[in-house]
Amino acid sequence: MNRETVRYEVTDGVLVLTLTRPENLNAFTVQMADDLEAAFDEASADPEVAAIVVTGEGKAFCAGMDLSSEGNVFGLDEDLQPTLADLYDRFDDPAIVSGVRDTGGRVSLAIYRCPKPVIGAINGAAVGIGATMTLPMDFRLASEKARIGFVFGRLGIVLEACSSWFLPRVVGMQNALELIYTADIVDAERAKDLGLVRSIHPPEELLDAAIALAHRFVDGRSPVATALMRHMLYRNSAFASPVDAHRVDSLAMYYTSIADGKEGVAAFLEKRPAQFTSTLPADLPDFLAETDSIR
Repeated sequence: MNRETVRYEVTDGVLVLTLTRPENLNAFTVQMADDLEAAFDEASADPEVAAIVVTGEGKAFCAGMDLSSEGNVFGLDEDLQPTLADLYDRFDDPAIVSGVRDTGGRVSLAIYRCPKPVIGAINGAAVGIGATMTLPMDFRLASEKARIGFVFGRLGIVLEACSSWFLPRVVGMQNALELIYTADIVDAERAKDLGLVRSIHPPEELLDAAIALAHRFVDGRSPVATALMRHMLYRNSAFASPVDAHRVDSLAMYYTSIADGKEGVAAFLEKRPAQFTSTLPADLPDFLAETDSIR
């Protein structure tokens, strides 16, 4: 695929996705949204990709939306008067997709539906969409130089990229409200205190640390079991009742137990490394699609 704003590099099963507009501090554009959405969907379908690391080229991760773009910088069609019903009934209508739906949200949903671990390596400024796009990632590692800000209130707009769903889950409601009300830009230490990032690293060690963590998650692991557990934690934790989670857990346990689980148990009993043979997405059980309202 043609990628204008993102570099896609796979080494030993780990995909490094790099935002490549360093001359603009990797400022976000509609084209970048398209490139990232396509890259995540491609990675989701690629059995050679086991995990994904996202970072920025140069000194910034992503300095927010490129406000210098011509026209409506958010890619919105100002001739439309969309309603909430349109976002239900015409969700995939090209006019709604390109003229109404939040571009950052399309990226977040691509990450959300990805069946593989995703790690953000925040190498510098991550502001606005540069911050919110990291929230659907499973982990965020930060450089000592990272600065993170949910600055929407300063621009008279609202948080986006599905962050109204993700942010309170990552940092708690009170911290989420403080971050958006103040619109402060916080340093790496404060971000770690809030639970926004997992760990802080010297700039020259950040990417290697993120890649090493990715290998810890996927080497010697069943890709299908990992995908199911990622899916289950994000979806099941939003159910109204643990009974709903039990239904999904039961099917996931059933289908893994009769596949990679047999090899895992045998390897444990024989005191040897497991040799799992499942692949993604080919071996995901069919019931999974029924638990996801996106597709």
